[in-house]
Parts: sequence; structure tokens; C-alpha cells
Amino acid sequence: MKRVISLLLVLVLSLSCVLLTACEDNKGYKDPTEKLAKIPSEDKYRNYYHIWVCSFNDSNGDETGDLQGIIDKLDYINDGNPETDTDMGFDAIWLSPIMPSDSYHKYDVDNYMDIDPEFGDLETFDKLIEECDKRGIAVILDLVLNHCGTGHEFWKKALAEAKDGNLDDYAKYYRFQYGLPGVEGWRQVFGSAGLWYEGQFSPEMPEWNLEFQGTRDYFEEVAKFWLDRGVAGFRLDAVMYMEDEVTDRNEFLNWFYTTAQKYNPDVYMVGENWQGNSFLYDCYESGIDSQFAFSFGTSGGNFASAVNGSNGAQLASQLKKFDNNSVEANENVISAMFLSNHDMVRCGNYFPSGLSTQKMAAAAYLLSPGNTFTYYGEEIGMQVPGGYKDNDAYYRGPMIWDNDVEPDIWCTANAFSDCPYGGVAQQTDDENSLLSFYRRAIKIKNQNPEIARGHITETYDFDNKAICAYKVEYEGKALLIIHNMDKDEAHTLTLTDDMMKDAVIRGDLYCQNTTPDTTGETVTTTGEDTAAPVYASLDGETLVLPAQSSVVIGCDD
Repeated sequence: MKRVISLLLVLVLSLSCVLLTACEDNKGYKDPTEKLAKIPSEDKYRNYYHIWVCSFNDSNGDETGDLQGIIDKLDYINDGNPETDTDMGFDAIWLSPIMPSDSYHKYDVDNYMDIDPEFGDLETFDKLIEECDKRGIAVILDLVLNHCGTGHEFWKKALAEAKDGNLDDYAKYYRFQYGLPGVEGWRQVFGSAGLWYEGQFSPEMPEWNLEFQGTRDYFEEVAKFWLDRGVAGFRLDAVMYMEDEVTDRNEFLNWFYTTAQKYNPDVYMVGENWQGNSFLYDCYESGIDSQFAFSFGTSGGNFASAVNGSNGAQLASQLKKFDNNSVEANENVISAMFLSNHDMVRCGNYFPSGLSTQKMAAAAYLLSPGNTFTYYGEEIGMQVPGGYKDNDAYYRGPMIWDNDVEPDIWCTANAFSDCPYGGVAQQTDDENSLLSFYRRAIKIKNQNPEIARGHITETYDFDNKAICAYKVEYEGKALLIIHNMDKDEAHTLTLTDDMMKDAVIRGDLYCQNTTPDTTGETVTTTGEDTAAPVYASLDGETLVLPAQSSVVIGCDD
């Protein structure tokens, strides 16, 4: 009898241990990112934070953001300590134009080798570079080589000479012609009989003559000036316009890129090119590192379309095709992915399903190969206020640091709107906030350098439209990036050895909020008060992905 009781006790205790273990496995989620280190970038692959300078942070109370204001917020962008998770983790910054100009947007440059007084001075700029260097942050400048402002010294001299009929001196820096009435983009020189100049964007933006050696000599001075001050590279404005009947765009871009390399062999350049992908592939023959992937960003781009339509399989195919074609055009290409920027409606406006869909879109582009560019305020869900049509200043409203404090920045047409999810102050300690999601996504990318540097070699559809799955490979290492874009259903996938041997989850992201219920279990809030799988699980070949979640999978080494 005692032996039977003993056996029963052993059986009960064993069963209790199994149940407790299962309970602990369910409740005791182990974060896969905790055992991985952030790997600082020492090359051109970076996660960029795009700052519209006049709207970001005002340090002196003049209602305009400035360079000192950026310095004051650097610890928000990256505090330089890889052990902390309270900063965003960006390791690069793209600054909107900071050179002297008569406009608020500064794309009509009057002096290419100075700082606009609204933003500070060269001493403050040098301090910004110094503080960024301490944190491992690279800085690139928005550089406008297609045109300048009418306040530029060269233009003033050229215009005066041209009115006197002299087109042989400073006028050579620009594009003047006689007898071009009615030609699109050409402006009449008042006070001169039949003389016109090219200004595709506006009369206040005369176009440089990119073929003239004097122009190129000047641009070389400009590049050297900023690269000597510690700038890592340039975002080149209006690349698509850098071609005419005498100028070959690719030749000019190649010239400027190789010229800049004389002063910094590792200089990074990304071009703004709104045209289709085939145009980008052609332009990559110039040798520049990157061009913004407009077919993937914007409200109608591939990221938004895939996420809003829960069509992950299509996105995987599009990413692979774009990556493969870009590499074929330039083996050193670095894709430049984004959701929105200063020239378009903010991405917070075009995800009708709300916060979880914004997170899903963020996961899709932040975990894609190449460099990523996050427009300031995107990480907290800032939106463009109503009535923005035909006024691009509305896309560039003040950063919302605290929803309870009205911004004191009014340089962009009073384009202010409360952030629907709260400002930085409201989101920073909320583990389910959009801000926390961005921090984690960037952390995962920093921990897995193969994501940025790898190229897509395979895609997997799993016979499931909602699944975006592809393999990236870099220097003999491989990772699987898998997104479940289904808004409602978890999906179970089978990972074969051909996909990844000894597979383990190296990073995971969850777009739908998780909250504890009354029993102490953790459930996913889907909007319908129904329980669903909370965390992704990988048991042998079986991967279970909750609705709207993402995983990075590598081999267990």
C-alpha cells in the first residue's frame, strides 16, 4: 500500500512540475534580444533619423528649432551607451538644409559654406559633430547641387553681367539662353531682351550649369569644407533633374562621388529620385551608394499596401526583385528604405487600422536590407493636420515632446496637431507604445548586422498570402525575416533545414498590445477582447506567429 501511495505521489509531483513548467513557459517569456549585444556600425550601414531642423527642438525661445536644440536631444536619439534601451538607438542623422537661405525650408541656398543664423553657427555645428561622434552617430547633410538661391553671390554677379549682355564670366555657372518663351521651367530675365534662365522649381531657384568646370570646382570646395568638418556624407537633392542636353546625370554623380572620396574614402551619398525603379537602376550605374526607394515608401507604396492589405507574400517578392536588380546595377548598392519624409503626408495619416498597423509597417521597413530613414515624429505617430493640401509646411510640423505642452515652434505655418498616441513624454515608459516598438525594432537590427548588409537570396510564401518571409545572406551567415501581416489570425509555419538549420528566434516584435488578465496570464488585446497567442514560438521545425508579429531567425551557434 505504501508503495502504491509513493508511486501516486511521484506521479502527482511529476505532473505538477510539467504543469508548472508549462505555466512558466507561458508566463515566463524570455526575451531573445537580452542575450545579444548591439553591434556598433563602423561602415556605411546605418539607421538614419531624419530631422527637419527648424521643427525639432528650439533651444533659445525664438520659436525656431536649431542645432543646439538637436544637441540637447541627442540622448533621445542615441545616448552612446549600448547597454541602455531608453534611447532610440539611431546611429546616423540626416539634417534638412542648414545653410543660409531666405526661405524657411532652405532649399534655395545663398552660401554653401556657412550655417543659417536661425540655426546657429559653425561653432555650434562643430559641437554637434563632436557630440555625435561620442555617441557613434554619423551625420549627413542635405546638399542642393541642382540649383541655388537668388541671394547667392555667384547668381547676383551672373545676373548683373547677363543683363549687360555678358554670358562669358559668372553667367557660365548657370543656364542662360536667348529666345525661349513658353519653355517649361525657363524664366525670363527682366531688363534684358529675350534672355531666359532655367529654374525648374521656381524663379528663386536658378539652376547650376553642372557641365561648367567652374561649377564643379566650386562644388569640390563645398564637399571638402563639410567633409573636413566631420560630415559623413550627403543626401543629394533633386537627382532626377541633374540631366539636360549637355549634362549626363550619371557622369556628374560619378564625378561628385569620386571627388568627395578624395577627402573621405568612406563618404556616403543617397540621392532623392522620385522616378520609377528602372530609373533608379539606371542611376545606380553612377556608383553612388543609395537612392530612396520611393516605390516602397509613401501612402501608396509597397510597405503601406502590403500592411493595409495583409499581403506579406507580395511584399517579399517585391523586396527581392528590387534588391536583386539594384545589386545587378551596382554591386555595392545600399538600399534606402523609408515610410514618409518631409515632402509628403506623414505615415501616421495613412494606416486606417490604427496603431497596430503602423507598428507592422515599421517592422516591415526597419527590418529590410539596407539603410533605413525614419522621419522625426514618425516613431510617436505624429500626423499632418487637416487642410494641408498645397502646403508642404504642414508635413514639417513641430516635434511633439509632450502632448500636454503646446509646441513653441511656429516656423512651419502653424502646422500643429496633437499626437493621437501622446508625445514622447507619454510614450517613453509605455512598453506597448509606438515609441517603444521603434526602439526595439532598431535594437534588433543593430544586434543582427546581417539584416542591413545582407541581400535577399530566397523568399518563402508558405501558401499563405499574409506571410512575408525571406532570407538574407552576408559573408557566409544567413537570417530569416518573417512577418505575419494577418490582422486577426496566428499562423503556424514549418521551417525546413533548407531554410535554416538549428533555427532559433533572435528577435521578435508584436504589434498588438499585450496586457495581463485577471488570472495573471498574458493575453493579446486584438480590439475584440479575445485571447490569442502572445509570443512567437519555435519548437523544432514548427514556428507559431501571432497576428501582426515579426521574427528574425538565425541558426543556433
